[in-house]
Amino acid sequence: MADGLVPAVVQDHHTAVVLMLGYMNAEAYAKTLETGYVTFFSRSKQRLWMKGESSGHVLRVRSLRIDCDGDAILLKAEPAGPVCHTGDDTCWGESNNSACFLKVLEHIIGDRKEARPEGSYTVQLFDAGIAKIAQKVGEEAVETVIEALGDNRERMLDESADLLYHLLVLLAAKNIRLEEVENILKNRHVK
Repeated sequence: MADGLVPAVVQDHHTAVVLMLGYMNAEAYAKTLETGYVTFFSRSKQRLWMKGESSGHVLRVRSLRIDCDGDAILLKAEPAGPVCHTGDDTCWGESNNSACFLKVLEHIIGDRKEARPEGSYTVQLFDAGIAKIAQKVGEEAVETVIEALGDNRERMLDESADLLYHLLVLLAAKNIRLEEVENILKNRHVK
């Protein structure tokens, strides 16, 4: 915490990939809370600097936590493009592709459940209720089985995607996280 600066680690809200490290002082922290966009104190410019102020690749804050010792910040954010000034996804040259897009999709479905954007098919499913969502899961499961008995790989892929999407919507409607299902599978694997 030299010069009142605290390290601020930025992690992608959806993929959990660590994107960058910056520094915040009290003013940068307050500005981040006020605007909802990550603002650092630039040590080279000696001023507040909103990430993406020139590139447009801003970081929209989804959550902000201070560590147990009060000397570091973890920001979970949604990046609007590459984060590094080199054009890379992260400042470590890593890709920000999720190891499992299902978790990203789970977050998107959760966001739609909460924000209720107009015209969203996902919102229409939530509005129709659990019985309708469960019915769609059943329909997609049957269609997947039918395609599995045929030879059309593309149709099999499409129906499998539909089944997984509708299952994720059903889990969200029941307030069940994908991680909970994964834990059951992990425990079964150990046995």
